[in-house]
Amino acid sequence: MLEHGGRLLRAARRYGIAPDRWLDLSTGISPFAWPVPAVPATAWHRLPEDDDGLIEAAQDYYGAPQVLSVAGTQAAIQALPRLRIPCRVGVIEPGYAEHAHAWRRSGHAVETLPADALLASRERFDVIVLIHPNNPGGDRFDRSTLLALHESLSARGGWLVVDEAFMDATPERSLCADTAHPGLIVFRSVGKFFGLAGARAGFVCATRAVLDPLRDLLGPWTVAGPTRYVLKHALTDREWHADARVKLADTGDRLRRLLDAHALTPSAGCAFFQWRRDARAPALHEALASCGILTRLFESPASLRFGLPPDEAGFTRLDLALAQVMS
Repeated sequence: MLEHGGRLLRAARRYGIAPDRWLDLSTGISPFAWPVPAVPATAWHRLPEDDDGLIEAAQDYYGAPQVLSVAGTQAAIQALPRLRIPCRVGVIEPGYAEHAHAWRRSGHAVETLPADALLASRERFDVIVLIHPNNPGGDRFDRSTLLALHESLSARGGWLVVDEAFMDATPERSLCADTAHPGLIVFRSVGKFFGLAGARAGFVCATRAVLDPLRDLLGPWTVAGPTRYVLKHALTDREWHADARVKLADTGDRLRRLLDAHALTPSAGCAFFQWRRDARAPALHEALASCGILTRLFESPASLRFGLPPDEAGFTRLDLALAQVMS
């Protein structure tokens, strides 16, 4: 199992600080969660049904011709490599490590490269996996660049796989609407923007040539009935979507300015997190954890990812802690 953020209970045990006393900035999950309503008892009592309106809501929200609901994009990340015979796969680095891990585990020849090197080496690969915006590297790509990359790959039977887990704050940059083109596969998560990581749900946008075998591989009832009920309503709450995008943009910018003020050299980020490369990252992570502030530590390159504080008290606490540990 690879390491991920969000291990709050483990941190609480290690540092002897009760879970409710932590400021958890270790994930990129929005702290401004969509308000979940009461779930009807029938959602718990009956098997999930595919024609409950969730797929139509997702197609409308993402602007995608075809979508498949999955038990979190992690399920699709692990299953998708099994749909191809062993081939040459290029994966963006640094990035969400599960992508390269899943392709390697399925017998593919995987090479991880920084974004520029990966795009420049497109002819060497049958599949290229990007994260847009990248986590944690923050890389962003022009739509025209991505569509040209897809055209180059698909012309020889290849795939462009784009993980858009952090795209909801900037939907105009998404490729979901273009997934009618063979060989273009886009992952979307509800955990980050809607703050519903515990729902373990996401969507894959692609042609039926990919979605049908992927569905067969994953099996029936991949998303639970209560989750389907909640997601259908969350995806159609357009007023909340607009307000959340403004709030995320403002909070993300405030976090960036706070980290800059403490001489943490700007590296990258997006509306959901800020990433700082720093040789002192392990020591800073440890010092902040001793103050009850959990960040996401990356060893290579040495860096920290900061999620969004949820409120004024969170920003004040982070500001004071950084002033202490940076001194």
